[in-house]
Amino acid sequence: MGKKNYITPGGLRALQDELHALRYVERPEVTATVAWAAENGDRSENADYKYGKRRLMQIDRRLRWLSKRIEHAEVVDPATRGEDDRVFFGATVTIRDEEDALKTYAIVGVDEADASQHRISWVSPLARALRGK
Repeated sequence: MGKKNYITPGGLRALQDELHALRYVERPEVTATVAWAAENGDRSENADYKYGKRRLMQIDRRLRWLSKRIEHAEVVDPATRGEDDRVFFGATVTIRDEEDALKTYAIVGVDEADASQHRISWVSPLARALRGK
């Protein structure tokens, strides 16, 4: 934390959407459940109350984390780069692996990386090796 969080516009939008959903949808629902459970009496054996309080702590922790990531976000829009033959943040590259198979990867921010979607972090070893080539 404290360092710039390079991210694409789509990645920032995803973080903001998650923050909004947690803050304005899920947290109020869980708060209502906890309030209802608290009215039911003995809290020591009330699973709804215990789970709700635990879930509220998880939500609050995630909200703080998302807020910091968004605060430190440095949006890099690959569309503004135009045509470029070199590999850069936000680029989509196709490489040939040692088995002669073609693989396509998008180089994205740390918060957007998802290997199953072929989206690799700009700080990953593969992205670092490709950058500038």
